[in-house]
Formats: sequence, C-alpha cells, structure tokens
Amino acid sequence: MKVAGFTFVRNAIINDYPVVEAIISILPICDEFIVAAGNSTDDTRKLIEDIGSPKIKIIDTTWDEQLREGGAVFARETDKAFAQISPEADWAFYIQGDECVHEDDLPLIQREMEQNLNNQAVEGLLFNYRHFYGSYDYIAESRRWYRREIRIVRRNLSVQSYKDAQGFRIDGRKIRVKLIDAYINHYGWVKPPKGLLHKKQNFNLFYDKDATLQHIPEAATFDYDNADKLVHFKGSHPAVMQKRINAVNWKFRFDPTTLKRRLSLRRRVLEKIYELTGIRVSEYKNYKLIK
Repeated sequence: MKVAGFTFVRNAIINDYPVVEAIISILPICDEFIVAAGNSTDDTRKLIEDIGSPKIKIIDTTWDEQLREGGAVFARETDKAFAQISPEADWAFYIQGDECVHEDDLPLIQREMEQNLNNQAVEGLLFNYRHFYGSYDYIAESRRWYRREIRIVRRNLSVQSYKDAQGFRIDGRKIRVKLIDAYINHYGWVKPPKGLLHKKQNFNLFYDKDATLQHIPEAATFDYDNADKLVHFKGSHPAVMQKRINAVNWKFRFDPTTLKRRLSLRRRVLEKIYELTGIRVSEYKNYKLIK
C-alpha cells in the first residue's frame, strides 16, 4: 500500500499558518508528500524545504487572482497538488495548512487504509473534527462548524476538490466514505485577537470579489460571537504543536458561557436536540456515509 500526502499553501509565514506542523503530523504514514506552493511574498517555500524530508515534492504554482469568490481558488490549488501524486499511490491523504493530526491516531488511520484497500465500495475515509477557537483550550462546537469531513480519498478516482476545498466530489457526486475514529485538529482560529482580524480580512479577499484590504485600527477587537458555543478541551494536542502552544503570548479573556444565550430560539432548540440525542437535524453532509 502506498500513501501520498498533499496540501497547498501560500504566505504561511505572513498569515502564521502551522503548515510545517500539518505536514509533519502525517508524514510518518506517507510515502510521498506533494505541496503546491503558491506565489508567496514571504519565505514559505523555504519553510517547506527546511523540513528536509526526501518524501516532500514541492510544485510551484500561481494563484488565479480572478477566482475571488466562494474560496474557489483554494479548490483549484488543491486539485493541482492532487494531480501531481504518483499514479501508483493507493490513497491520497489531504491536510490543510492549519490542520494537524495527533500522533496517537496515526496507527488507526494506517490500519483503516490497509483494511479498506480492497473494498472498492469505500472511496474515502471520513474524519471527525475539533475546531479550536481563540485559544488552544477551547473548541467551537455548534451547527455553524462542520463536525466531519473527508481527508483521505482513493488516488485512482476522478476526484475534484469541492467549492472552497472543504471536501471532495467525484464527477460532481458525493463520495462514498467510511467514518473512522480519528480527528483532524483545526487550528485556523487560534491566533491573537489582532491576528484573527487580519485572518478574517484576508479570507474575505478570496470569498468576495469586491473585498479590499482595509486599515485595522489599533483599538479594534475581534468579535468571538462567531463561535456560537465553546467547550473546554481536556485532551492532549499533537506533539508537533507543543512549541506553538508554549509560545502563546496572549490571553483569551472571552467568557464562553455568554455565547449560547445569543443564539436564536431555532438554533437553541436544534442545539438542545443535538446535546440530548447526538443527532444534528438537517445537518449538511458533503459525503455519502456507508457502513
């Protein structure tokens, strides 16, 4: 069995993406790793080179600045990386530059790939998600945040990245996947308050074609209401993230208990149903789950 990792990245240093940690977190179970390195204005390419692994292959890409709506450019760059995976690879393991896998999950992930290798009904593997928010100590957990997504697909299928690269499709249809007991830790919203303001503004550039960069006033603060609900994380983080965690130089002073009270009545009812039953009524699923 051959496994290829793949990702895309641009301006990881300017935007403080933990892309090195992301790559290293799954590199042990990958035979090769393709990185689509966009036309950065910082030293992102060197950052990847300095990982120093012979498994890594960097392809230089140029982002289409006209794809400034709905995050479509992220999917385009993901497809570029996927296309460069060796044809003999069996599985393609996708990870974004702000995601990370815990080392304790690697044996299970590898075992699931091996056990499903010859089961053609399984076209991909579905992961659970932890969306860390504002701090490494809290997870955003509500209907606003997707709780599962595809991160491993078969290499020999006509796979395309979907919409803003959240998941994948095959010739426009949903992929048949098996849910595995492993997590993707998403750290994209763990930054100092000013860093989150910059992140939001930069993201708007790729979701709204009319968006422009604006000066952020020194006194500006980030509105954490976007989380809806925060829960305290009591587990352990991937070892590769520990250096970043130790370097935290800001205080997360927002009271997470105030978030839930700001939900609409409909959202409160739906959240209560989820808390009591584990079922998310009318949940959006970018995949077809098989047993």
